[in-house]
Amino acid sequence: MYYAGVDLAWGIRNPTGVAVVDSDGCLVSAGAVRDDDEILAMLRPYVRRECVVGFDAPLVVNNPTGQRPAETALNRDFRRFEAGAHPANTGKPEFANGPRGARLAEVLGLDLDPRSATGRRAIEVYPHAATVALFRLERTLKYKAKPGRTLEHLKSELVALMEGVERLADTDVPVRVADHPDWVTLRTQVTTAQRKSELRRAEDPVDAVVCAYVALYSHRCPDLITIYGDPANGYIVTPSLPDDLTRQ
Repeated sequence: MYYAGVDLAWGIRNPTGVAVVDSDGCLVSAGAVRDDDEILAMLRPYVRRECVVGFDAPLVVNNPTGQRPAETALNRDFRRFEAGAHPANTGKPEFANGPRGARLAEVLGLDLDPRSATGRRAIEVYPHAATVALFRLERTLKYKAKPGRTLEHLKSELVALMEGVERLADTDVPVRVADHPDWVTLRTQVTTAQRKSELRRAEDPVDAVVCAYVALYSHRCPDLITIYGDPANGYIVTPSLPDDLTRQ
């Protein structure tokens, strides 16, 4: 069985990260592509049989304005950790004709119900919330390029994210990435980056690995995840926020 992660761009001009891990939690591949055909080509070899694909993108959007109930509920728990989700609604051009992630899942024949008993599913995940819960962070790691964030700051935060993923090898639900050539390449790309754009190219595959891990984690530990929202109106799956985790 395979677990895939798709850090889906909100347009084909930007890269999409795609990663796959196997049933032993070993990284199979991690990279970036652009258009839907390339995304499908990367996923198809691994989704022919049982699989879970975690999309960092809305899969179900019905509300014409505002935010989905899933985002409202998740933000109630995670906003204090600076991990609130952006609102999705059909009034936004990217969702006017249905979510891109849902179209990809439909082509692959994946069930969108996170609780479905079928063997081939797609679920919506959110890496920022997942890393807060998994790594017990007081705030999200600031590796996304925004005004005022220096190259060195972005690099240190992205390295911290990668180190957190590597430490998951020693958990009850292990994922092993450190020795895989794709990960080694990403590590080198991050540590030697001289421009923010170089970090950006590594960021999407790393996020995709987090998405793939959440897919694995949700399948192995269904009692340790929280599903915000519902299949009819949209949902987000994430490892549950620890009860004793607080923002200092």
